[in-house]
Amino acid sequence: MSPSPSHESVAPVDPAEEPDSEEPDSAETPRPSAPSPAAVAARVHRPVKVPVPKGIDPDVLAAASAFGVVEGETVFVIDGDTRHEVGPARGSTPLVSYVKKYYVHLTALDRFKARLEAAAPTLRDIDASLAAANAVLSTPDCVGDLGEFRKRLDAVTETATAVREKLVREREEAKAAATAEREALVVRAEAIGAKDASAINWKSDAAELKTLLDAWKEAQQSAVHIGKDVERDLWHRFAHARSTFEKTRKRHFAELDRVNTVVAGRKEELVNRAEALATSTKWDDTTREFRDLMAQWKAAGRGRKAVDDALWARFQAAQDAFFTAKRAVLDAERSVEEANLETKEAILKEAEALLPIKDLSAAKVALHGIQDRFEAAGRVPKADVARLSKRLSAVEHAIREADAAAWTRHNPEVEARVSGAAQQLMSAIAELDEQIAAAKEAGEKKTVKELQESRDTRQAWLDQIQTSAS
Repeated sequence: MSPSPSHESVAPVDPAEEPDSEEPDSAETPRPSAPSPAAVAARVHRPVKVPVPKGIDPDVLAAASAFGVVEGETVFVIDGDTRHEVGPARGSTPLVSYVKKYYVHLTALDRFKARLEAAAPTLRDIDASLAAANAVLSTPDCVGDLGEFRKRLDAVTETATAVREKLVREREEAKAAATAEREALVVRAEAIGAKDASAINWKSDAAELKTLLDAWKEAQQSAVHIGKDVERDLWHRFAHARSTFEKTRKRHFAELDRVNTVVAGRKEELVNRAEALATSTKWDDTTREFRDLMAQWKAAGRGRKAVDDALWARFQAAQDAFFTAKRAVLDAERSVEEANLETKEAILKEAEALLPIKDLSAAKVALHGIQDRFEAAGRVPKADVARLSKRLSAVEHAIREADAAAWTRHNPEVEARVSGAAQQLMSAIAELDEQIAAAKEAGEKKTVKELQESRDTRQAWLDQIQTSAS
């Protein structure tokens, strides 16, 4: 036994209390014509009073609601003599949301009509919009005057059909124009590819072919598409023209490549040898080898610029790698040697401070420690080795002389020898004084320094001899 129709009477509701839902603007909301009193009276149900949704005129809402009926838990829409189930009845005012949806569909139809008249929609837009509008009639999901909707849809469909035919015609015309443009690209490419090698300007013709290829790619990305079969045939012709050009180019440059092969091969060998030497740590020998390789590179002659540049970049990179490593090592060694030099200079000052000798035993012990520390201080720059050794030797000699003198202090023969040695030292000191004065006058600072060190050494010997003699 089917449920009897539900007759509900709903008082108007404040629009602010209505739940949010899709609804058109009141300015865009169409006003369908109300059904005749006879049609309403012929229905077996009493029209439902629907609360006024926000943005919809109460009369318009009431007119649309007159096409809805609630039976039990289901809402139906009346379409002439036919009833369609549109959905479940929810809440205290079940028709409101379905009436709103009806105006959403009307608004969508009006907007579609406006696009047809002003915005030139796409074929896909036309087909999709018509399908959506027809679905409202075939499977209704709203409550409203479907007859009015059908009337409007018929008018819109007529307009859409005309617009669609125009779009199809324009698309075919655009496709024909695009095909002609592609054909022009192919014809020009074929003209370049058919040239004899003697008539080809390799730079400009190659650049033009590239421009044609870029134009082809750009045409592929445009909105207008030509038929796949046509495009495939045109592309085969285009690709064949480019291939023909490339074969001619290769034959033309084959002879030039042959001439450059010997030079490139020789320089490749030199590069390989240079790269093998790049990590060598035999600084002096490898430096000479790189010098020889550079001479051979210059003697090898010129090849193709691009190849020469690439090989030279490798050669130079290998050479730079070696000399950079060499400089780094030598700089590190030089830094260590400079530090060692400062250490040995300080040690020598301690040694020279032992002269003249006041306590021979203490001086001998101190000298032994100084000699050990001097040796342990490490390498110094080559230019300073002899000078430092000479200064230390002077102190060592003075202490040895003092030690010997202690044993032979009262020996007349020794005293005579000491006196003679003292006399020789005084003569040497006087001669050095003259040389120092001359060097100062000549501005030779380095010579002055060396002569002064030699004088100081002899003076230390003399002082020691005189001290021992006394």
